[in-house]
Amino acid sequence: MATQTQPAAAGSSFYAGMKVLPKAEREAMYAVYDFCRIVDDIADDQQGDPASRAVALDRWRTDLDSLYAGGDPGVAAMLVPHVRAFGLKRADFEAVIDGMAMDLARDIRFPAMDELDLYCDRVASAVGRLSVRIFGMDETPGIDLSHHLGRALQLTNILRDIDEDAGIGRAYLPREAVEAQGIAIGADIVAVINDPRIDGAARIVAERAKLHYAEAHHILSLRPRGHLIAPRLMEAAYSELLRRMLKAGWTAPRARVRHNRLALAWTLIRLRLGR
Repeated sequence: MATQTQPAAAGSSFYAGMKVLPKAEREAMYAVYDFCRIVDDIADDQQGDPASRAVALDRWRTDLDSLYAGGDPGVAAMLVPHVRAFGLKRADFEAVIDGMAMDLARDIRFPAMDELDLYCDRVASAVGRLSVRIFGMDETPGIDLSHHLGRALQLTNILRDIDEDAGIGRAYLPREAVEAQGIAIGADIVAVINDPRIDGAARIVAERAKLHYAEAHHILSLRPRGHLIAPRLMEAAYSELLRRMLKAGWTAPRARVRHNRLALAWTLIRLRLGR
């Protein structure tokens, strides 16, 4: 399993965090990562027609039903040993699929804040809920960490990928933040995100992400039970990414801010030394 899933994750900050886990936990996280990549690719397939992509997502729902009922897991076979070993909940896998279905049902464009929060819960915090079980965290701090860190990471990704998302007809900045800047939301996404006032809307989202990072950092600082190097690395790396984006701003033209690999490696070393 690890040799099949490792290459897909190897180029990412995700991989840097997961490779420090014990073998069983690492392979389980690679399987969850693969699941997320596969269903995300279905939702983002710009070549396939919506009907066939919906069928592909429904195939995952059907096979998850069968897996949890003890039947043939079909496309979900890679998850079987990890579901059993770590008690992974079907509802969390289903939530991830529901999040991808939101992208498939329509191109999300400047959603209401409540819809955005639901989307973040499904595509990010649900993954966190699966992850913290693999990390061996207790229920309450694990769920709380998933809630805050998942949303913080997803909001950071949204702020980083504004132009990339617009290129496929999507815009995840919340409607309330955009309209608060006096920007009229129309059919032309590019015109909206290139309005100089979009920087103010992005900063509203960034402040929301900062609050979630602060809560996640607090939970981790209490040192709850579990393999915590991976979530600590993600919190440190992505909060730094957000800090750098805040410094650069979001006024067009935007240069994509990327992880500093050297800093990421140094952070990992510090965490492994317990500092």
